[in-house]
Amino acid sequence: MPSLQCSRLHMKSSLRQRASFFLLLLVLALNSPCSAIQNKTLDSIVDRLLSEKPKTYKEIDDALKSFKRDTVALNAFIVKAMGANYFSGQSYALNQIGTIYRNRSDLTKALALHQKALEMAESSNNVEFEVYSLNMVGTVYRRKDAIKTGLDYHQKALEIAEAIEAPSVHIKRNINIALNSIGNLYQTLGQYDLAISQFQRALELEAALGNKLGLAINNQNIGDCLEHKGDLDGAMQRYKVSLDFNNQINSDFGKVICQNSIAQIHLKQNRPNLALELLEPSLDQIASIGDKFIWSSVLANLGWAHMEIQNYREAEKFMMEGLRMANQISMPTQIIYAQKLLSNLESRKGNYKKSLTYYKEAEEFDQQLKNDRNIRYINDLILRYEAEKKTSQISALAQENELVKLRLRKNQTTILVSALIIGLVGTILFIMYRQYQSNYEKRVMGLEQNMLRSQMNPHFLFNSLNSIKLYIINNDKKNAVHYLNKFSKLVRRILDGSSLKETTLAEELETIELYLNIENIRFSEGISYAINVEDDIDPEQLKIPSLVLQPFLENAIWHGLSSKEDEKNLWVNISRKDDIHIIISIIDNGVGRAASEKIKENRVIKRKSVGIDITKERLANFAKDYQYGFSIEIIDLFNDEGNPKGTKVVLEIPTI
Repeated sequence: MPSLQCSRLHMKSSLRQRASFFLLLLVLALNSPCSAIQNKTLDSIVDRLLSEKPKTYKEIDDALKSFKRDTVALNAFIVKAMGANYFSGQSYALNQIGTIYRNRSDLTKALALHQKALEMAESSNNVEFEVYSLNMVGTVYRRKDAIKTGLDYHQKALEIAEAIEAPSVHIKRNINIALNSIGNLYQTLGQYDLAISQFQRALELEAALGNKLGLAINNQNIGDCLEHKGDLDGAMQRYKVSLDFNNQINSDFGKVICQNSIAQIHLKQNRPNLALELLEPSLDQIASIGDKFIWSSVLANLGWAHMEIQNYREAEKFMMEGLRMANQISMPTQIIYAQKLLSNLESRKGNYKKSLTYYKEAEEFDQQLKNDRNIRYINDLILRYEAEKKTSQISALAQENELVKLRLRKNQTTILVSALIIGLVGTILFIMYRQYQSNYEKRVMGLEQNMLRSQMNPHFLFNSLNSIKLYIINNDKKNAVHYLNKFSKLVRRILDGSSLKETTLAEELETIELYLNIENIRFSEGISYAINVEDDIDPEQLKIPSLVLQPFLENAIWHGLSSKEDEKNLWVNISRKDDIHIIISIIDNGVGRAASEKIKENRVIKRKSVGIDITKERLANFAKDYQYGFSIEIIDLFNDEGNPKGTKVVLEIPTI
């Protein structure tokens, strides 16, 4: 574990550096006007501790509990403990001061103090304080987004703690801290179900200990995972449970975290006024606490809330302050969050160039944070930890079955050859699978790119921009702004949807309505269209491939209706075929496919339509995750005299 070795080499530096460190503590203790060393109560407690030199966390904490947030008193205790070579006491006090600095977001000072506490714990061979200090160092590294190093320390703490046969309450508590931290790691990787399983395990252990702080923290973490998974109601329930525990223990810091999370749910559910009611009081509370990590998040969410009520000046002020604070403490996740909110704000204000700049900066920062090598290393560490744990269990079972192993040794050659063959076959199959997976991913990426090209074809963009230009030339500002708003919303939806495999039916219908609105403006509102959804279908719950309907609508308009002289009609009907499939029908009363082909042959500029073919491939890719297949049927419609009267496209899409 290279990072641990480096930290220990650093901590075992020269005696001169150590003397300088303690001299600094002495100056802080003796020069403060309100030095707690002068307090007779503290003097008596310190004298008793130095005399008895207890080694457990509980004994030292019970004695110094009332001073654990008093840096002057703790520094004074460290100076006296140093003179008495009381390493366990020094480790306790250094960790407490480190925690105070961490909560103020002064992570550099916090890290130095926790590392010094770890050195003291190792000097006294105190396993309890060693585990505690390892977890504290790991927590600071995680706050600094140094995930690899933080994981090293938390796993080391967990390994030492789980090896203790009769753990104390404090050791059990630190096992929970390590589990919680590993859960945070899974959360960082986007493995939310795995993270929830770790938090749930820690939650059960905290319940057994009756530790309300631990119950609050783990409920908050589970809520955050559920929020990322899109389960906003489940997340809200967990946040409220966490808030209740924080109220019981009267933790102002915990209350602010919960209130900020609940406000964020309100914002995602389009309830900005409720969010403001929680965030505005929280701002004063977090300002007095001084934790800039949560402070920057509260500021960003306040900006979001003001943006939703169109108070853009206040929104920008809070977002910029949140970004400044996130940069000040070097918090990449908070920087990205604030930049994306500012991008959204500038877009709403019509400053699209500035919006794009913020968006690009956020994306570039996000890519750095998701460095592929870093993630692979973390995954390897997780697998290594799980493998080592399983290896220990296998070794214990192997000792109990030694007689069986002796008999099996006679067939060692056969087993070895079989293992080599299985390993060889397994390796070949794995290589073939990886090659197949790579080809599949390339094909999906190609489909996404082709889909985006088909949705954003230059003819549509050019004609739309020409329409806007015409409105501007004619000084028709109202229609120009109206058209531009619809056009920008459609472009954003297409860009967002091009990276998604599926979306809800409701979002797809909103996208095609924007598209039809824009096309209809270009046809001087000459197209009459209607979108009908049967009552037994819930568009918010039903999933379909993203941007799947637009190519069919484009064909209907440009190949069916554009050449028609009289009334132009277009219908989109969604109905349920059975419990397995839904039917989406797109019907136009255009000139029909045969007439359209003749018209297309006579055109000087011929548009090559590839959208339908791409859509068929995407539907096939979408249906792979479902039990049943899909179908597309294009039907020519005729009147009683046998003349073409339009075209009907029928899409049959699976729901299970």
